[in-house]
Amino acid sequence: MVSAGAGELPCLLAMDPGRAKCGLAVVQWDGRVLARAVVPSERALAQAQAWSRTYRPRYLVLGDGTTGRAWRDRLAGAEGLPPVVLVDEAHSSEEGRRRYVELHRRGWRRWVPAGLLTPPEPYDDLVAVILAERFLAREGRSGDP
Repeated sequence: MVSAGAGELPCLLAMDPGRAKCGLAVVQWDGRVLARAVVPSERALAQAQAWSRTYRPRYLVLGDGTTGRAWRDRLAGAEGLPPVVLVDEAHSSEEGRRRYVELHRRGWRRWVPAGLLTPPEPYDDLVAVILAERFLAREGRSGDP
């Protein structure tokens, strides 16, 4: 999706901000994930701007934790980004970890209790998806927010 034209659903850009790395995701209003990535924090702004040009999101959804508040001013003043909206990020990392395990639970991992499995790679992009889903649940998935 390049733009939200007639008959196309709008989308959100979501960010799970961190000191070392950030999770980013583009999520359509119906919850479909269009793109997601984990990038070093120093590249997060450039990635957000690139995806904003490509997908033209209505909002940039940002977790409201300590790091999120620090990122808010930086993102709000950046060129080419949509308005920043803060969402509650309480327990989103734990939820992202569970989702990662669910998505990658194959083979022998099916027999190991989920709580004992440790993701071998960052899953901050899934946390960004969860933040977008929280925004959509709060604002409603149909029509304009």
